[in-house]
Amino acid sequence: MSANLYFTKEHEQVRKALRDFVTKRINPFVDEWEEKGAAPLHDLFKEMGELGFLGIRYDERYGGLGLDYWYETVMLEEIARARCGGVPMAIAVQTNMATPAIAEFGSDYLKDKYLRAAIRGEMVGAIAVTEPDAGSDVAALRTFARKEGDVYVLNGSKTYITNGTQADFLTLLARTSEAPGYHSFSLFVVPTALPGFKISRKLDKLGMRSSDTAELYFDDLRIPAENRIGQEGEGFIYQMQQFQHERFSALPICYIGAEEMIRETVAYIKKRIVFGKPLIKKQVLRHRLVDWLSEIECLRQLTYHIVRLKMAGQDATKEISMGKLIGGRLLNQVADGCLQMYGGLGFMNEMHVSRFFRDARLISIGAGASEVMSDIIAKLEGF
Repeated sequence: MSANLYFTKEHEQVRKALRDFVTKRINPFVDEWEEKGAAPLHDLFKEMGELGFLGIRYDERYGGLGLDYWYETVMLEEIARARCGGVPMAIAVQTNMATPAIAEFGSDYLKDKYLRAAIRGEMVGAIAVTEPDAGSDVAALRTFARKEGDVYVLNGSKTYITNGTQADFLTLLARTSEAPGYHSFSLFVVPTALPGFKISRKLDKLGMRSSDTAELYFDDLRIPAENRIGQEGEGFIYQMQQFQHERFSALPICYIGAEEMIRETVAYIKKRIVFGKPLIKKQVLRHRLVDWLSEIECLRQLTYHIVRLKMAGQDATKEISMGKLIGGRLLNQVADGCLQMYGGLGFMNEMHVSRFFRDARLISIGAGASEVMSDIIAKLEGF
């Protein structure tokens, strides 16, 4: 099915601008950022903010472009053409993880101070939910914000926080009540410049190495009450809604990343001579590649269906969960299979396919593990 059914000339102009940016301002520096263990997000986001890439869907009153979900999909598809997973993930944290709840439920004050700065790329955001003892089981988190007059006193820790060593603010979920149930949590914008904030350590990861990830610690950190997002006790509900933006962002990254890796692998096995013939002549390899491309197209069309649901204002939780479940599985199959086609060369760290193999593994874990996606789908199906 032609993408032109969905994307207008205006969409394609935005696509070209994004593709040019990725080609010129990201890909030439990926190897260096992978080596350093972080991309310079303040510099990168400032450039992206000036070009309007960080606020595509957000209200023009706060510096956004006020465009629709199709434009957001174009943005996610094009950042997925970066030659690593870490930088697209860092960008998606800014656009689809740390800011949606502020835009949807935050006060005018929070939007004016933090959303505007994030859209401009003047502030780097991070989403702080996961804790050492609470990952996919979000309701088990222990970090506590105790109300004292016009402040909340925050104590606890968060881990696996993407952009964590560079973030200027965290969109953070904390307990505000000891009562059982889902109405005991609140969502806050936490500036990292406040006393009591500490980066415990920068984490050393298997993949996504151009994206910095941190363990964070809070010791009597005093959050102004005006930094609470929405109503006290409703933070868990807000966060569950925010997860849909986060999980959706993984889908274009999966199908574009897989497609790019296949194209690169095909180019290699066309030149690789084995037993007197190019490897591409092996029917088993051609069929394997075609199977993957067929599955990629299915995921792309599911994603476009999700966009149509979102445009119509309908709940797409089940479809997004399905997309993330199959996207993570597909990306890992393609990564493993393409590396195999490279043989010994694919096992070398200098090769893009080995980086792709390492980066792909996170998709089935982050933003809710595959098993959690299956549970969500089962519940929505009534079993």
